[in-house]
Amino acid sequence: MNNAYRTYFKNHRDTHLKEMKELLSIPSISALSANKPDIKRAAEWLVDALQAAGLENVKMMPTEGNPIVYADWLHADSDITALVYGHYDVQPVDPLELWQTPPFEPDIRDEKIYARGATDDKGQVFMHIKAVEALLKTEGKLPVNIKFCIEGEEEVGSPTLEPFVEQHKDLLAADVLVISDTPMLEKGKPAICYGLRGLCAMQIDVKAATGDLHSGIYGGGVANPLHALAAILASMHDETGRVAIEGFYDKVQPLTNEERQAFQDLHYDEEALKKELNVGELYGEAGYSFLERTWSRPTLEINGMYGGFQGEGIKTVLPSEAHAKLSCRLVADQDPQEIQDIIEKHIQEHTPPGVQVNITRMDTGRPFQIPYNHPFIQAAMRAYEKAYEATPVLTRMGGSIPIVEGFGRLLNVPVILMGFGLPSENFHAPNEHFHLENFDKGLLTICEYLKELAQTK
Repeated sequence: MNNAYRTYFKNHRDTHLKEMKELLSIPSISALSANKPDIKRAAEWLVDALQAAGLENVKMMPTEGNPIVYADWLHADSDITALVYGHYDVQPVDPLELWQTPPFEPDIRDEKIYARGATDDKGQVFMHIKAVEALLKTEGKLPVNIKFCIEGEEEVGSPTLEPFVEQHKDLLAADVLVISDTPMLEKGKPAICYGLRGLCAMQIDVKAATGDLHSGIYGGGVANPLHALAAILASMHDETGRVAIEGFYDKVQPLTNEERQAFQDLHYDEEALKKELNVGELYGEAGYSFLERTWSRPTLEINGMYGGFQGEGIKTVLPSEAHAKLSCRLVADQDPQEIQDIIEKHIQEHTPPGVQVNITRMDTGRPFQIPYNHPFIQAAMRAYEKAYEATPVLTRMGGSIPIVEGFGRLLNVPVILMGFGLPSENFHAPNEHFHLENFDKGLLTICEYLKELAQTK
């Protein structure tokens, strides 16, 4: 491994941590309008940091929401261009009383830095800037061309990012998109995520009489919306946990034997999980392990049900309406709108007489998947192995990051998810933190990855 940038990181570590604390001290909470000035301040801080690192064409670009920070360096001998995406906005900090130290007063203890945004995602974005800086300072150039696109609305769903990408396809054109916003498997075990589930959500509103009715006078003679809703929801799964909606699995890409073996080789401890969650048994589609169910199979979940009397005691009422919220996690090649279509058709076909159903479609996001043997994935594995001296694992994630698929689709570019956080680092929760071991090794990994990309066809 090149000693020049390794030495650079060692000699500048205190300075880098001081600079990272500056960024983490800015309360750039995108969900709160009161923090709008802090959003701008964080974007301006990044502009200064990118310029100081040696990037060119650095600018803060307006959107209908929060600004996007862009920068590039396009003088490499290689014809490969890497686009680095990240976000500078953070989650709200509530409940504040659970923080051991103030969320925007970064504190280092036990070789971890505690602050909102430490791991999600300011700390990881900062690492990419410093990796580029180290290469430019020690070698005078980068092994590949590089661009940065750092947004300020990820924590509120990135509403303006896709239109921005669509409008600036030429500016953002690249051969590979690199994102550091996913976790490693565990301490000392780096992971590269090659698949994310998509999502779609719906609300079901069931209505019968014009108002609540006396259950003694009308019960048994007028349809009960809660009964109707329960019947509709019960029809959506069979007794084994499989979704019982016609066409739901039609486009699902099955797991390969190699993938199933790779999941088994992780030796995931389902017994430990049951103890952690305090459940007697795990539940799900028959024939699949927990990791297979949550990483590579689609789901339909009831997120909430409500209607009728819910206060203390009893009220013998026949409610006039009932409601439920549903969400699905989707896998390649499922289309969120097609899934919403078939769910809506299923609901209409299973609605009992005497009630009216209204369906409201809500959030959608497409699933993402890249072949795990893609050359840029293999380059990332080599980079991790050099920095961590450990073979990284290939994983999928059960969650959804819709913009990942959007970026890949709009720019026609492979997306490589190279995260350096740990699942235990409390992102979105009080006492969020980032292990400095992964800060140090992550800087080296990024440098090595850029070098590996230059050698990749």
